[in-house]
Amino acid sequence: METICPNPKCAHRFSLEEPQFDSDKRNHFHGVCPNCKIQASFRTLEALAVIDNVYEKRKARGGLAGGPELQGVPRLSVLVEDVRSLWNVGSIFRTADGAGFDRIYLSGISGSPPRKEIEKVSLGAENTVNWLYERNPLAVIEDLKSEGVEIVGLEVSDNSRLLTEALAEKSLSVPLCLVLGNEVSGLSPQVLSSCSSVCHLPMRGFKESLNVAVAFGIAAYALAEALS
Repeated sequence: METICPNPKCAHRFSLEEPQFDSDKRNHFHGVCPNCKIQASFRTLEALAVIDNVYEKRKARGGLAGGPELQGVPRLSVLVEDVRSLWNVGSIFRTADGAGFDRIYLSGISGSPPRKEIEKVSLGAENTVNWLYERNPLAVIEDLKSEGVEIVGLEVSDNSRLLTEALAEKSLSVPLCLVLGNEVSGLSPQVLSSCSSVCHLPMRGFKESLNVAVAFGIAAYALAEALS
C-alpha cells in the first residue's frame, strides 16, 4: 500500500506493508516513517486524494477561511483534527464563541462552513469566530509553535494529566491552542507527539471518553476562566 508521510517537512512517499503496521478503527495504519522516523498514522493515497479533492471544492466555494478578521497571534484557539460530524463542528463553533476563543483551526476530514449542518448548531458563530481550514494539522502546529503558542492536546494518554491540575499549578499559559481529535480514534500519534503538553478530563463512570464537542466545552471554559 502506497502512502505519504504526514510530516510536512518530510512528505516521503513509500510503500507500507500492512502486516507490519497496526490499523485503527478508521483503517489508518500506525507505524514509523522510514525517512524522518516520525511515529504516525498513515492514510492510503486514495484517502489522501479524497481530502485533496474536498479541499479544492472548499476552496472553490470559499470554505477555507471566515469569520471576523483577526490581527496578530490568537490568545486562545482550538485545532480540530479529523472531527467528521458537522454537528460537532457546529457545536465547537458555538462554544468557542461563548468561551471567548479567538480562532478555530479545522483540519483533515473536519467539515468547514458554509454547511447547513454546521450552521444549524453554531447559530451564526461561524461569523463571529475567526476560522481557517488546513489539510494537515501538523502544518498548523508548526506555524503556531513558531509564534510562541503553547500546544495542548485534550486526550487521555500515558503522559497526560488532569486539566484542573495543570491549571492549578499554573503550568499552562497564553497564547495557547487546544487540540481536539477524532470522535473514534482521538488524536493521531503525530499530533499527540507534537503537543507541548497533554491534558484530560476526569471520567468517573464507566465510559472512557466524552463527546468531543462536550469535552471541548468543559475544557474551553476552564481555560478561559483560569487564563483570563
